[in-house]
Amino acid sequence: MLSNIDRGILYMLLGALISALNGAIAKILTEDLTALELVFFRNLIGVAIILYALRHTPAKLTGGKFHLLITRGLFGFMAMILFFYTITVIPLGEAITLNKTSPLFGTVLAFYVLKEHLNKTTLLALLIGFFGIVLITKPMGMSISYEHFLGILGGFFAAAAYTTIKRIKDIYDARVIVLSFVGVGTVLPALLFLVAPFIEVPEQIGFLFQEFRMPNSLFLWGLIGFMALISTLSQWLLTKAYSASKISIIGVISYTNIPFAIGFGWMLGDAFPDGLTFTGIGLIVLGGILVSKGKKA
Repeated sequence: MLSNIDRGILYMLLGALISALNGAIAKILTEDLTALELVFFRNLIGVAIILYALRHTPAKLTGGKFHLLITRGLFGFMAMILFFYTITVIPLGEAITLNKTSPLFGTVLAFYVLKEHLNKTTLLALLIGFFGIVLITKPMGMSISYEHFLGILGGFFAAAAYTTIKRIKDIYDARVIVLSFVGVGTVLPALLFLVAPFIEVPEQIGFLFQEFRMPNSLFLWGLIGFMALISTLSQWLLTKAYSASKISIIGVISYTNIPFAIGFGWMLGDAFPDGLTFTGIGLIVLGGILVSKGKKA
């Protein structure tokens, strides 16, 4: 029987794979849809999926601290809209890498908010995993811009969302937690669509106030439906992963999102990874091994 830590790692690996696939599909869709439209459709279909699952098998946990449930939804929405926006303006690899700053933010939040203990081995593993990402992305060629800043901010909001999960995992069913995310992620874009024609905003936040356009082909609808399905599954797996183990441990395993994304990017026409990239992948794996040893220490 798998222990909690083993289940957490397994959930995270599956979630990272599906998340990388989701990023690739979103990149394709951004050629025809705005980031806000992607968030809206992805979450609207996600609401239907989660409500069906809850109707089939009702939640058993009693709930409570409703404000934390809504907070998780708000953090999740901000993380998602910033991620989808960055993949429209910078390369997919850079956008995903910036989003992967979330484990680093998560470690800090876990220490201060959840009072989790971090031993030296875990800290070393986090550093090694982060350095692996540095080698993969080769930041020497990455300019620091407003778009990159938004990507890092998205990583912070993702970490805040995962930290909130730890606060409510014992009182809410995982599906209810995901429902808070997709629910807020449906209502807020709808409201932004409604007010967009009547207000003028600075260009820097214009991506939050886009006029709604209905997709006009079966191909787009098919991709939207598939993205919504796997995104909802990914969110459920991530929720289960962060509920089953410490944020610092699952955060390192989440780095596998990067090599998965590189693979999907290559299939979509990206250049094949070079030696530095493969070295970075090796360091990420090493970080995962070290953090597991740190858990046992």
